[in-house]
Amino acid sequence: MSPAAEPVAHVSVDAVALDAEIIDAGAVATTDVAEYALWLGDDALILAQQLGHWISRAPELEEDVALANIALDLLGHARSLLHHAGTATGRTEDDLAYFRDERDFRSAHLFEQPNGDFAHTIARQFIAAHYLRKLYERLQVSEDATLGAIAAKAVKEVDYHRDHADQWVLRLAGGTDESRRRMIVALSDLWPYVDELFADEPLYERLDGIAPRPSMLREAFDASVASVLSEAELDEPRGFVSSGGGRRGRHSDRLGHILAEMQVLARAHPGATW
Repeated sequence: MSPAAEPVAHVSVDAVALDAEIIDAGAVATTDVAEYALWLGDDALILAQQLGHWISRAPELEEDVALANIALDLLGHARSLLHHAGTATGRTEDDLAYFRDERDFRSAHLFEQPNGDFAHTIARQFIAAHYLRKLYERLQVSEDATLGAIAAKAVKEVDYHRDHADQWVLRLAGGTDESRRRMIVALSDLWPYVDELFADEPLYERLDGIAPRPSMLREAFDASVASVLSEAELDEPRGFVSSGGGRRGRHSDRLGHILAEMQVLARAHPGATW
């Protein structure tokens, strides 16, 4: 893969549709499965919201389209996962997306990190896509049929997200001195949030056969990102590690701003349709 390779826009025509082949209308998640689906759904929802900010602001028109469609893919994942989570309590995906407060969200800290410059967004995407690719790859064989079906569809889309981010890491690292500097700074700023993605929270003790332990994904993730960093002649960043806490509802003040913008219309006009 050449650093000069041009990322290709991805078109997803039904990204936000709830797929009947994935969503079994009669399936009801257990309390533990619902909590896990909420974690993954919140990750996808917050990242989708963040990427939407690049529409009309990306460095080239091709990226407006590419990032918008990656966001639509993630929104589709979020809808399916939040729908499944809601079956345990009778809440809809809209209830969970728009009518929960900040402390009730369970997204990992990586996904709420600011877009920053384009290199920061790419660094966040690079980490997220490699992580999600390994996660969904394993989750396809979940004993929870709905989670398995969601993962089987999502893994194909996330594989594109990973390739898109890889190409941009190579392109920025192999471009001008300034683009390389920005890529190095971005990776350094985002890397502290990697460890939280692979923390084995107590919930996983009750999800044997349903969800892979995050720690079991770390070796494959490290090998995957190391290959790209080596090609880009970049070192894996070293430094402090974030304490995390997103899975327990502990967030930075950034999440509140993201939710305020995302939820304002639904809360101002509850039940409205258009």
